[in-house]
Amino acid sequence: MELFLNFLASGLVIGSIYGLIAIGFAVIFKTTGVLNFAQGEVMMLVAYVSWSLATELDLPLVLLIPLVVVAAAAIGALLERIFIRPMLGEPVFAIIMVTIGLAVTLRSVIVLIWGADAAAFDVPLKGGLIEIGPVVLFTEQLFAIVLFLVVALAIFLFFRFTRIGTAMRATAQDETTALLMGVDVKRISMLAWAIAAVVSGLAGIAFAMMISRAPDMWFLGLRAFPATILGGLDAPLGSGLGGLLIGVIGDLSEGYIGQGLKEISGFVVIIVILMVRPYGLFGQRELERV
Repeated sequence: MELFLNFLASGLVIGSIYGLIAIGFAVIFKTTGVLNFAQGEVMMLVAYVSWSLATELDLPLVLLIPLVVVAAAAIGALLERIFIRPMLGEPVFAIIMVTIGLAVTLRSVIVLIWGADAAAFDVPLKGGLIEIGPVVLFTEQLFAIVLFLVVALAIFLFFRFTRIGTAMRATAQDETTALLMGVDVKRISMLAWAIAAVVSGLAGIAFAMMISRAPDMWFLGLRAFPATILGGLDAPLGSGLGGLLIGVIGDLSEGYIGQGLKEISGFVVIIVILMVRPYGLFGQRELERV
């Protein structure tokens, strides 16, 4: 039982990272109908910028996080304005191809600016151990779980109770009607990219604190993508829960069955789930009248 609980806790830790990135995927898709295949690279860019801020300014975590939120929002908004805004009205496939090109570009830019070597993300939070019954976690691992819970709650409250969140949901339902009601769709698109950059960027910080910041961090976006599919592309909170499920299933399968299953178990799960629920566990079924 003790081994199972530790595998479960480890899965929740990495699942929290996947869940945050998956929320970023879902926020953009829910609002604009576009899959941002550069989400992992945006996460990595925010993590690198955060590392530079922490290193150069020697900021404690409590001051670093608000500064990172502002920087990440600016990065997301800038990327949307430069790369996505000119593509409005173009086929969705063309926009997706732009995000793939953006992903490759960001990987190269990061290596060009920061180099190809990994480096520790040292903050005062790093290094402590916390025992919860038979489960032992590092402080930064517990921070990742708490961060996921706080962000998931904030996203729920934002979409449910704020005017901007309501406008974003209205745009997702029917862009034309939202335009007729006076909603600034361009502003909503920029805001979606900003929110997604903040959420996934916080995931990058949490991961870098646990492991390191490295130019292969973008691969977390690929690992988190099954969580978005599992939870539902149009369900940010569902995608977050999908991340937890993918993380737990990955660690349990590798722990009890064999090494190497962590990377593929998520894709196996979505194949099975999509055969039963093509719109994901929490996604909405689209009905078309003929």
